[in-house]
Amino acid sequence: MPLLSRQDLDFCLYEMLDTDSLLHTPRYGDHSRETFNQTLNTAEQVAEKYFAPHNHLADEKEPWFDGEQVHTIPEVKEAFRHYVNSGLLTARLEFDAGGMQLPHVVAAACSGYVTAANASSAAYPFLTMAASNLIHHFASDELKNLYLPLMRSGRAAGTMALTEPDTGSSLADIKTYATPTEQGHYLVKGNKMYISGGDQDITDNIVHLVLAKIKGAPAGVKGISLFLVPKWLVDDNGDPAQRNDVQLAGLLHKMGYRGTTSTVLNFGEQDNCVGYLIGEPHQGLKYMFMMMNEARVGVGLGAAVIGYRGYAESLEYARQRPQGRHPSNKDPASKPIPIIEHADVKRMLLAQKSYTEGAIALCLYANHLIDRIETCADEDQRKPLQELLDLLTPIVKSWPSEFGPKANSLAIQILGGAGYIREYPVEQLYRDNRLNPIHEGTHGIQAMDLLGRKLWQSNGLGLQTLLREIQATLQQAAEFPDLAPYSEQLQEALLLVNATTQSVGEQLQQQGPDIGLANASAFLSLSGHVVVAWLWLWQASAAMKGLKSGTNAEFYRGKLHACRFFFRWELPKIQHWSNLLQSADDTCRTMHNDYF
Repeated sequence: MPLLSRQDLDFCLYEMLDTDSLLHTPRYGDHSRETFNQTLNTAEQVAEKYFAPHNHLADEKEPWFDGEQVHTIPEVKEAFRHYVNSGLLTARLEFDAGGMQLPHVVAAACSGYVTAANASSAAYPFLTMAASNLIHHFASDELKNLYLPLMRSGRAAGTMALTEPDTGSSLADIKTYATPTEQGHYLVKGNKMYISGGDQDITDNIVHLVLAKIKGAPAGVKGISLFLVPKWLVDDNGDPAQRNDVQLAGLLHKMGYRGTTSTVLNFGEQDNCVGYLIGEPHQGLKYMFMMMNEARVGVGLGAAVIGYRGYAESLEYARQRPQGRHPSNKDPASKPIPIIEHADVKRMLLAQKSYTEGAIALCLYANHLIDRIETCADEDQRKPLQELLDLLTPIVKSWPSEFGPKANSLAIQILGGAGYIREYPVEQLYRDNRLNPIHEGTHGIQAMDLLGRKLWQSNGLGLQTLLREIQATLQQAAEFPDLAPYSEQLQEALLLVNATTQSVGEQLQQQGPDIGLANASAFLSLSGHVVVAWLWLWQASAAMKGLKSGTNAEFYRGKLHACRFFFRWELPKIQHWSNLLQSADDTCRTMHNDYF
């Protein structure tokens, strides 16, 4: 069974997002659709041959610590090596840096294959790519020259070390600190936990990006700096020379994503943990947000493709599993029908299709925005696109992370008892996907970021740009009378978004953030549903054009039916969220601790 639908990816890339238009820009002029497709083929082959076969095994035999060394099953290291050798690790890098100079949207589709095949093993190269990207942008030339070749060649992996046992997501309260030395580096001391990939036997070295405060730094987030802390100090050739004072305090045992180590790390147990300052002092959180935002878009894509994998499994099962008869058939001797013929099973499959294909389109659109930003020479045009990406990032992270697991839950339901046992893959897919609503900022944190900051920055330029993008889709849809009901419904939804935004803006100004942000999660849910409805209308317009070609009619009609489902079954939910927001409902905020 294919990990993802190549037809759907091609549809999003070429018929919806017009990725071919990037070929007319200087950055991607040396490419062609053929090179894009060849890279997608490579990613699919690597995913199917080296990642998918050990997905279940890595879940059963999770990493273990023998007191001195962490051990993973050998297939994880082999998959990492093939990922590096295929060029996928450096796919987005410029040609001059040894990369493929691939558009972000195509690279994201490639990543989707690997994550769908094996989310836990995929985490190691993805964290490494994000960490090396941050180092490339903000570190000194000395650090870049020493560590980037190690990471880009797969000799060293990367991590992000933010969370501490007593602070969680409240980074302003971190206690890890750094002391400058006369040698030009710092000594880092503190504890971090939930560090994915924090120790492993896959690479020769690990590069930790650690948030810490230099002694005497300002309080809160304004005093956070960022440090490069290697597991092994290296010689001039990058080879491990001396073990740094970074100690594994323990491995954490997770519900899913078991093949990725989750670690508790102690920095400076012997007061000799060497760290190198990245960029300027006290600017660490600003730098880390680059990696965090990249990771947030990646988390959204992971949630989408894991959800899609469950959808594909349950679709295949529903087509093959005979059970029951139509309610009108009273003949017990008649042959049972495949369960896909039952209306309620179709409901669950349509929900999965609308959630996962909508989420994949959302994540690919975010990467498409990055490509538009990077290829835009005019700052006046680039600025609105950047603000739009900032506005959408909380939605891209959180909406797929909420509805991807819901799709996986429906997949289990379709398989029934078979879905609840480990002999079938859908229960692992659900467990793996359940991490995505948690890491890189929960739904509530993303909601406060969206409503408390992103919506208003640059005088609402991000929202204005989003509305212009949606209007362009409405103009496209106007060519097709069959889409008129959806266009009208989307326009009504935009009016509701405007009224809701004005209302919560007044609450924030007049009553303060405690009241104005109390129902922020409802605003994120409302915004996410409207954005995904827009993307479904966009897909429906592309499908209508595709139908004119006379080929792949069933595929295009499937898109139209999923659009119909989302508009009829999902989009009406925004009225309820708007009511809660505009009334400043205080049910949750005023609940007393003692009442529980």
